[in-house]
Amino acid sequence: PQSEQQMLSSQLECVQSIKDGVLEEAKCTESSRVLLLPQRGSGAETQTRSALRLLQVGAQTLYSKGDSEDLYVTNMLYEREITEREVTGTEVTELVWKLCLAHSASYETADLFMTLVFELRHLSLEVLRTLWQRSSFKCRDNWQPLIDALPSCATEACVVLMKDLMASGEVEEDKVEYFFWSFAFIPNPTSGMIESLAPLLKSPKASKSCFFGITSLVHRFCSAHSSCDAVPAVQSVMRTLGKFLGGNCTVQDSEHLSKMQLVLKAIGNAGLAAAPLAPALGSCAALRSHPMEIRLAAVLAFRRLPCPARVSASCHR
Repeated sequence: PQSEQQMLSSQLECVQSIKDGVLEEAKCTESSRVLLLPQRGSGAETQTRSALRLLQVGAQTLYSKGDSEDLYVTNMLYEREITEREVTGTEVTELVWKLCLAHSASYETADLFMTLVFELRHLSLEVLRTLWQRSSFKCRDNWQPLIDALPSCATEACVVLMKDLMASGEVEEDKVEYFFWSFAFIPNPTSGMIESLAPLLKSPKASKSCFFGITSLVHRFCSAHSSCDAVPAVQSVMRTLGKFLGGNCTVQDSEHLSKMQLVLKAIGNAGLAAAPLAPALGSCAALRSHPMEIRLAAVLAFRRLPCPARVSASCHR
């Protein structure tokens, strides 16, 4: 309100002297006035004066080459020193217990959780499975630290454990979705990860996140490996997706139509791995008897394929 704005007024003035690009002196005066009784004009006023002066300029410090031998340029995202010691399952179990006992909104919890992620990366699949048996408990507020840490682990052993937990139904539905979407962000996927996850696509309950998460993993793998369509694990995924197409994407009802659109989007998501399916995609797009949604989805499925595959599909039609 205007009456409140009139009760307090402040002013700051500074004068700076600069010589040869260097600040030599700065003088500032700050005054504040508070009206306790605006109607009578009574109140209090304070005035603060400050001055900074340049006293001396130090000589430039010269560093020897040896001082910078251990320095390197990097980003600070999730970086930690590589541990030389062997991480044991018992230590990680104790770490999960500490996380449960720590206050949820503290720096200690954040540091413990990051430590958990980095230590999971040193564990084999066998040790991880034993760890899950010991640490699958829920903390207060139904929090399971291990479930939240696994997607950030990004090793083949962690991905296989995640697959096991999803296949056995030991993970709640929202966490299953969280698992699948995290696959798109694994920096260095392996064929072993894809081989482990491929069977999940055959489940009648396979969700949109299942199709997109696994094919995103395939796309990133193929971006880093030439001739990825010759890798058995990748072939397994694409065979499963190809069977859904049935040769020319014929659909029987609205439910089948939705599933076909999902599969076509997943094929487009797989990128270079979808090259063997180019002829089938061409047939799906060419048949005028197909619903327009299917034909359009088939065309869009070519989006990550190289031009030769597209031309070949066109010739096949």
